[in-house]
Amino acid sequence: MVVNFQSWLDPLIILMAIPRTFAGILWMLFLTGTTFNVPSLMGAIMAIGVATANSILLVVFANDERRENNDQRQAALAAGFTRMRPVVMTALAMIIGMLPMALGLGEGGEQNAPLGRAVIGGLLVATISTLFLVPVMYSYLRKKAPPDRDKQIADELRQEVPARRRAAP
Repeated sequence: MVVNFQSWLDPLIILMAIPRTFAGILWMLFLTGTTFNVPSLMGAIMAIGVATANSILLVVFANDERRENNDQRQAALAAGFTRMRPVVMTALAMIIGMLPMALGLGEGGEQNAPLGRAVIGGLLVATISTLFLVPVMYSYLRKKAPPDRDKQIADELRQEVPARRRAAP
């Protein structure tokens, strides 16, 4: 993520939601009396992946807002309000999809129930964390606007082309 964002700060902000996701997983497993086993670890990986994707969605939108001369607080608020629906829809679709598995009904259903329970618990807490904690941490930590690399490259190319024309015989 550091290479993708060309910053150490954005991945740090994105990863702020992961400890709470793991706390939600443990909380749900504890409440349902489910052991921490291989299926629940697979569910944890799924929940952490969705939580990370939702956090990336928020931070990328906030960075785009910052490039349009908004301060960090306005950018974080705009990202939270604008991306609330996609984040909630993603989490809700995953939670509803895992509900039959988490109930463990049917023959052999209890074998995969920890996976569904881990995903549901992790996403319940991760969604709240993504919508509230990530924008707050963005507004506190992101003091400078991120550089617009596309604009920098375009400016360098514009400067380079006239120099090539002058050098050509």
